[in-house]
Amino acid sequence: MKTFWKYIKNLLKWFFYLFAFIFLVIVIFLNTSPEFGGDPTDEDIEGYKKTGHYEDGRFKNYSITPMEFSFDKIVEVVGDYLDDSVKNIPNQPLIIVQHDSLSLEEKKHKAKLIWYGHSAFFLQIDNKNILLDPMFGDVPSPVSFAAKSRFFKELPISIEKLPKIDYVFISHDHYDHLDYESIEKLKNKTKSFILPIGVGVHFREWGIEDSKIHEYNWWDEDSIDGLSFAFTPARHFSGRGLFNQNSTLWGSWVIKGKNRTLFFSGDGGYDDHFQEIGEKYGPFDIAMVECGQYNKHWKDIHMVPEESAQAIKDLKANVGIPIHWGAFSLSTHNWSESPVRIKKAADSLGVRIATPEIGEVISIDSIVIGYNPWWEKFQ
Repeated sequence: MKTFWKYIKNLLKWFFYLFAFIFLVIVIFLNTSPEFGGDPTDEDIEGYKKTGHYEDGRFKNYSITPMEFSFDKIVEVVGDYLDDSVKNIPNQPLIIVQHDSLSLEEKKHKAKLIWYGHSAFFLQIDNKNILLDPMFGDVPSPVSFAAKSRFFKELPISIEKLPKIDYVFISHDHYDHLDYESIEKLKNKTKSFILPIGVGVHFREWGIEDSKIHEYNWWDEDSIDGLSFAFTPARHFSGRGLFNQNSTLWGSWVIKGKNRTLFFSGDGGYDDHFQEIGEKYGPFDIAMVECGQYNKHWKDIHMVPEESAQAIKDLKANVGIPIHWGAFSLSTHNWSESPVRIKKAADSLGVRIATPEIGEVISIDSIVIGYNPWWEKFQ
């Protein structure tokens, strides 16, 4: 019997050592890996308190937005992720349209959008080169094993081949929208980073000079080098680490050129802010609106396609482009379900939807791209 208890004590001791080692590795990783970004200073936090939606050390949404998960919900979501009947990735890598920087520069005077999949866009308007949420990495995670890879191997235009960038707009600091390695490659070829308030702490941590960093609160308006824009609300959350949820603001962007106005939603659940934005800044020529990675358990922070269609109508958009799909699997629905559902909902609302292929050029001055079920080739 004594031998047995001695064995148990030794086993527990080694379990403790293993746990302590794993905990130490995690702590070291969290404190040394650059992917997690920076932390706000006391001076930063004093500024956050003046925004009108920062309480108890966190930013908050206008509407109450539950984020708690019960044990039953966690079990159900895990079960959904393990369900092999749900095709949340394509059967084969997607084939995309590719470009070279020379042709882009030669036609810079023509306003255009190029979708990179998910929520990333290359935009040219008023002879400006602009990137929206340029997540160009392979995996939307600080560690490669924590998420599935991108659905396609190459990008429409690699970062190295992109022309000089005038503005990079970021909607919030989640990994599928703000990628450390992408920013590292972009920082020396970008003039201005347009950010929600608080996100600048990451960029400073990554060595980007203050003169390039511009941070905004909801409803702030600005104009830099001839481009006008406004930072508008979204119903979402933020955070890049285990203990800094909602430490930076999130939102959407209104981009106003000389003759065209665009809306970029970032992420978020449906609420009446879309109607308010539409009334204040609409109508929009194009609205790029989140429509993917949804689930009934996080409906307050990610719209289902029917809500996305309503949001496009609320915004008074001429054309809506569903985004936040087509590149990564971050939820439990079929990878190509969202564009089909939003088209059906949009038809019932009298809303026009465009579904460009990844890399396809969308002319903003004469939008001819409509609903094209290109994904069917990869089912």
